[in-house]
Amino acid sequence: MHLKSLQDADLKGKKIIARFDFNVPLTKTEPRTITDASRIDLAIPTIQLLLEKGATKIVMMSHLGRPDGHPDPKYSLEPVASYLAQKLGMDVILSESPVDNGVKNLLLLPETKLVLLENVRFHPGEEKNDMELAEKLAQYGDIYVNDAFGAAHRKHASTYAINAFFKNRAYPGLLMKKEIDSLGALLEKPAKPFVAIIGGAKVSDKIKTIEKMLVLVDTLLIGGAMAYPFLKAKGYDVGKSLCSDEDVALAKQLLTADRGGKIQLPKDHVTAVEFGGAPLPCPGQSIPADQLGLDIGPLTIKAFADHIRTAKTIFWNGPMGLFENKDFAKGTMAMAHTIAETKAFSVVGGGDSVAAVHASGEAEKFSHVSTGGGASLEYIERGELPGVQALRLGV
Repeated sequence: MHLKSLQDADLKGKKIIARFDFNVPLTKTEPRTITDASRIDLAIPTIQLLLEKGATKIVMMSHLGRPDGHPDPKYSLEPVASYLAQKLGMDVILSESPVDNGVKNLLLLPETKLVLLENVRFHPGEEKNDMELAEKLAQYGDIYVNDAFGAAHRKHASTYAINAFFKNRAYPGLLMKKEIDSLGALLEKPAKPFVAIIGGAKVSDKIKTIEKMLVLVDTLLIGGAMAYPFLKAKGYDVGKSLCSDEDVALAKQLLTADRGGKIQLPKDHVTAVEFGGAPLPCPGQSIPADQLGLDIGPLTIKAFADHIRTAKTIFWNGPMGLFENKDFAKGTMAMAHTIAETKAFSVVGGGDSVAAVHASGEAEKFSHVSTGGGASLEYIERGELPGVQALRLGV
């Protein structure tokens, strides 16, 4: 069942209640300022579309941080309201709390067009998916729009329960629609060959993603700290590399399940004697006892790049090494540059890999850079998310 399109909605003269993901990083000290506004920037096209289509009021809601169900000034959305006002060139009124009489009064003022509700997680009912809170929030709009893909894997009042009050009046925002369409393309009928690159730290964190990928892909390239349990499971030495017994056991299971020989592991490494220490070349698959792996080596970069160049569909999650340190960034940057050069349909998901793609300067050349982090992996694992399912079905 496909999601409806916001472009087709009749919004003229309507009040909109819209859920966004404004969970942006802030400085630790006062005055708290936004250190990376990209999540807000990505929401702007949806807000502009709502205005263009004649919405009379837009009530925006979001969470920020983990205030545990009570007001906490350090998680106030005040910096977000200021940033939105500056970007949109319009007044944005911040309410005192997520639900109160003051909001209804604000909506009666003819000059008030944009209202940002204070952090929805200041209310204990948000994370409990409380129907009473959802009903109060629903009173602020004739139409519900959910553009918070990054929060769609949670069954919360503002992403899930609220849909019950908007039968046939709930729409995905532009960002939500693009996320679902792009991730859906990986799951439904991906063009072959399909190559996935999985990196990052723990096998246990991504076991379900890897299992799903083994079914979908033609080749699965495993790098970063993710690779060491697989190498150890195959009998190679991994020195002092990050590698738990649990991950080695999981890697063994996955290698046994990989009857088609889809899993490709590093052929060489860049190591160091201590974390972030001076880089050392490590020409074979085994790592000396006094060293730990911190990047893939040149042979692996070439082998992985050769696989990527054959692909028509690419999914990337997780860096190939400690890319924040330039001594150990070559593998990750080479993956970004190689994917960017292909004509394949390419999707990157997950916080670290998204940061790496932005650091590489190649983000514009990817078909889709997911904003969802954990939500994008969950969507791939399950083929659905609570918040998306609620939008489709109207709970």
